[in-house]
Amino acid sequence: MKLHFMKYRKIAYVISAALVLLSVLSLVFRGLNYGIDFAGGISMEVKPIVENYGIEQMRDALSEFNPELQEVDGNAILLRVGLPKGSTDAQQNERVGEIKNILGDNVQYSQVQIVGPKIGGELIRGGILAILFAFIMMAVYVWIRYKGGYAIGAFGSLFLDFVLMFGFYSWTGLEFNQTSIAVILTAIGYSINDKVVNYDRIEENIKKYHKMPMADLIDLSVNEMLRRTMLTSVSTLLAMVGLFLFGGQMLREFAIAMGFSIIMGTFTSIYISNMILYNFNLRDSDK
Repeated sequence: MKLHFMKYRKIAYVISAALVLLSVLSLVFRGLNYGIDFAGGISMEVKPIVENYGIEQMRDALSEFNPELQEVDGNAILLRVGLPKGSTDAQQNERVGEIKNILGDNVQYSQVQIVGPKIGGELIRGGILAILFAFIMMAVYVWIRYKGGYAIGAFGSLFLDFVLMFGFYSWTGLEFNQTSIAVILTAIGYSINDKVVNYDRIEENIKKYHKMPMADLIDLSVNEMLRRTMLTSVSTLLAMVGLFLFGGQMLREFAIAMGFSIIMGTFTSIYISNMILYNFNLRDSDK
């Protein structure tokens, strides 16, 4: 069965415009929920030394601080607690003392680190630079690999991918930290790979079908690659479902963000990049 994707391109335009607007408004008015990596906070690695004292007991005891807890090597637990904005060194050390008083002799401390606002600011700048560098390098690759409409289509959909990923973190309030930077870069790489595969097939079909209307040719190309696209997307989504169900709190947010990025990347690969491509005379550029 052949699906007519280009028939609904105007609807896809409207959906894309609405998502971009929602993303921009959310980023302006809500911003991002920075994690300890960026906002600053306390990170401790502890080992329970009292029987039946684990993550749940620690979470209940420290509930007023809204802690993040994760099991690491062996029976060690990684404990992370945020700090109020503008905390001084004295207030940071006081918070460490409060946590230690609450945990008492139930745990043994392997490591204690305090990430101050200055360090958090440096990490934010580093993360933004990493994203900008990746965006520029991908844009350069796309321009070298393709010309004209292909390059503009890939670049436009790539930009949309970035906007929607940041928007998603803002809409949902998921913690934005160094792991989020890795998620965005992985998602964009996944998405651009899908676009390249579709564009290669369109290029091949332009040489084979000289008189076929462009909308039909794009539909044909996408349909020919649709099985490959869906198998890749669904198999990756299933892996994210496994992480969400059994990966614990830390990996759960990673799985949610990656799941969205896979759906988003598939949508922009099938519609956005090809809708932009539709507006160019590709047969002239192919001569």
